[in-house]
Amino acid sequence: MQSTTVLNLANTITLLRILAVPLFLSALADGTYNMAVIVFVAAGVSDGIDGAVARLTNTRTELGAHLDPLADKLLLISAFIALGILDAVPRSLMITVIVRDAVILGGYLTTAVVTGQPMEMRPSFWGKATTFFQISSVGIVLLGQAEWLSVGTPVLLVFFIATGLLNFISGGGYVLDGLQYYQDFEAGKLPHQQPDSATPGDD
Repeated sequence: MQSTTVLNLANTITLLRILAVPLFLSALADGTYNMAVIVFVAAGVSDGIDGAVARLTNTRTELGAHLDPLADKLLLISAFIALGILDAVPRSLMITVIVRDAVILGGYLTTAVVTGQPMEMRPSFWGKATTFFQISSVGIVLLGQAEWLSVGTPVLLVFFIATGLLNFISGGGYVLDGLQYYQDFEAGKLPHQQPDSATPGDD
């Protein structure tokens, strides 16, 4: 990771995206869906800009690597919670999204505590597909609520069902990865473990 000033342009853009979450939620609470759409789209565009800026200026930092996915998760989870409360998306889908990310975060923290080394979370195909459908579902709902787009119920159901199924598939995949990581730890196969280090059950 490139060592550079922590509060650089790329990280500042990411922080602004995090600060946009309260504005987005306020717009939803007030029923000003036009503003909500604008903030949501602007946040999505900034997600691509901060990464491009970091690469082009060679100013990638460890902080930015953690802030970027955090900003994405905050916006998406907040959107599903707010839209679920407003009955714009099924509450079952809202709960599925929350539980999936809670399980992934809990598993990540648990493996870090138990093994002493955080597990590297590589985005899987199913994880990327889940994010795509989460963003698409929120975007379509917002466009419909703002009356920018006429979206029929069958189309919404397709996106909601696909998003729900992908949440289960990708969440299950990350759980299996976590179990494999713990199994490798028990066997002393993790990169940070010394070849002669003792593992539980050796005595």
